[in-house]
Amino acid sequence: MPSATRHPRVIPARESRRILLAAQGLATPPAARSGPVSVQRLIDRLGFVQVDSINVVERAHHLILQTRLESYRHETLTTLLEKDRSLFEHWTHDASLIPTCWFEQWKPRFARYADRADRNEWWHERLGGDPAPLLKRIHARVRTTGPLRGRDLEDERSEDGGGGWWNWHPGKAALEHLWRAGRLSIAGRTRFEKIYDLTERVHPEPYARRKPSAAAHVEWACRTALERLGVATSNEVAAFWNSIPAADARVWCDAAVGRGEIEPVLLEDLDGRSRAAYATNESRRMAKLDPWDETIRTLCPFDPVIRDRKRILRRFDFDYRFEAFVPEAKRRYGYYTLPLLRGDRFLGRIDPKFDRKNDVLLVRGPWWEPGCDTRLHRKMLETATNRLAAQIGAASWRFVG
Repeated sequence: MPSATRHPRVIPARESRRILLAAQGLATPPAARSGPVSVQRLIDRLGFVQVDSINVVERAHHLILQTRLESYRHETLTTLLEKDRSLFEHWTHDASLIPTCWFEQWKPRFARYADRADRNEWWHERLGGDPAPLLKRIHARVRTTGPLRGRDLEDERSEDGGGGWWNWHPGKAALEHLWRAGRLSIAGRTRFEKIYDLTERVHPEPYARRKPSAAAHVEWACRTALERLGVATSNEVAAFWNSIPAADARVWCDAAVGRGEIEPVLLEDLDGRSRAAYATNESRRMAKLDPWDETIRTLCPFDPVIRDRKRILRRFDFDYRFEAFVPEAKRRYGYYTLPLLRGDRFLGRIDPKFDRKNDVLLVRGPWWEPGCDTRLHRKMLETATNRLAAQIGAASWRFVG
């Protein structure tokens, strides 16, 4: 009989967090191999790696990867992105690096973005009331003159000097919109500034692939999301790629249960409440794994494990808030706090900043969770901070008040 006719298996919070850590590459020690094959395989496993402009310690994508790869090097990722083209940059819930093997699954998203230039007030403010001529002109310029940066289009600035969000003049806004609509791609970056080129030149073979049907896209989005979460509610499945409605994810999950492909379960939170969810067959094995706990890992604020703040509160009893956009006087901890993970438990957080002028990593904190301020954990934190300083290239580090 299908598993749906049985009483759902109850997965306690401790098991569910072990499943998540195993699925997202944090149950084992950092891998010794960090070459292109290893980095590509890791990103395939994670699904995507978020990109963020904040560089107070290190770029988010580098922090995420170096937490899982012992000898990770920036150049390796650049090779995959700009030479091998086995990764491309676009949006999930935010700007991310994504395996190019899934490029066609972004074509439905491209189409949605293309519609926004006409219907979205945000884009109207930056592109003007009739964006079509500007978009056509900028696209033609890229086709004729080759790759462009936003600064190369200063002549497209409006008469009043532009301004707006991130000082986006109309030309830069046009480049960004054409990228989000799939007509341009990121060919590379110079000092983190995007270089845009025609998608058919950057990714010719993926560009030629057919757009998936609506059913095929939902199938891909749900199956790949659940594989990378291990166990999740239908809302969490939909939120992973941020590409389909939650209702579609629920329908797919129920149908997959009926086919015997996944299992309906009850996720038990630390407060004792339970929620209907779905689990892969592999989740049973992952729930039995004892996560590696020989040292502390410092996680990036954009690490996929902590991206869903409600999930880590329910499963780990860790209340994390990213405070970079909180006024300084209202911050409880700091601008760019890194959670401290040991095994399957968050022990606290630190607020580091790389003083590049003096080549030193300055660390505020730590702020320990109740019962975690022990001699062993303080020693482990020193080791973890030494590792972080070495990875970002700081000559030394020290705690500051």
